[in-house]
Amino acid sequence: MEMIHLSIVEDDQLIRDSLESYFSSIPNIKIGLVADSVENFISALRVMRNPEIDVLLLDIGLPGISGLEGIAPIKRLLESVKIIMLTSFEEDEKIFKALCAGAVSYLSKRTPLPKITEAVTTVYRGGAYMSPSIAKKVVNYFKPKVDKTKDLSARQMQIVQGILDGLSYKMIADKYMITLDTVRDHIKRIYKTLEINSKGELMRKMLDKNL
Repeated sequence: MEMIHLSIVEDDQLIRDSLESYFSSIPNIKIGLVADSVENFISALRVMRNPEIDVLLLDIGLPGISGLEGIAPIKRLLESVKIIMLTSFEEDEKIFKALCAGAVSYLSKRTPLPKITEAVTTVYRGGAYMSPSIAKKVVNYFKPKVDKTKDLSARQMQIVQGILDGLSYKMIADKYMITLDTVRDHIKRIYKTLEINSKGELMRKMLDKNL
């Protein structure tokens, strides 16, 4: 029978105790180092001789060094460890930062314990595992991007260019001899078409389009 050596870094004591208790009851999983912060985990590692850790469940929202920041120093000490992010954060940015830093899986804390066990076993055997909601975000991220700016009218593109040039709504209205309300109405339609909510997002989208 394969024996998986599992460690946990989680600052919420209730969750940490629950995970430790649950995995301790599984015959082929051996609980090793359990810590409430990256700093304490690394400190404990440094005084251990040949720490045997196959899989690490790592939270993101930790006191001090975050789980994301902790991936690199942990991997330097444990080159072969498989890191699973187990977190309440599901933002695209955090998901991809974790995966790019070296985590092999990303799970929501809403994931049932049997599914977390499945993830631990899967990554131990060399695979990867994602919560369904996370997997969907990953798939969507790599889908070919549709250029929705093509759906904007000529007037709307003029208004977009005005914004990129740093013009105020009033200046845009004066430049194209339209009312301020018309500019605002176009802005709402532009945001809806491009599926954005702010001027900053508009500028980033147009910048990415022109790269």
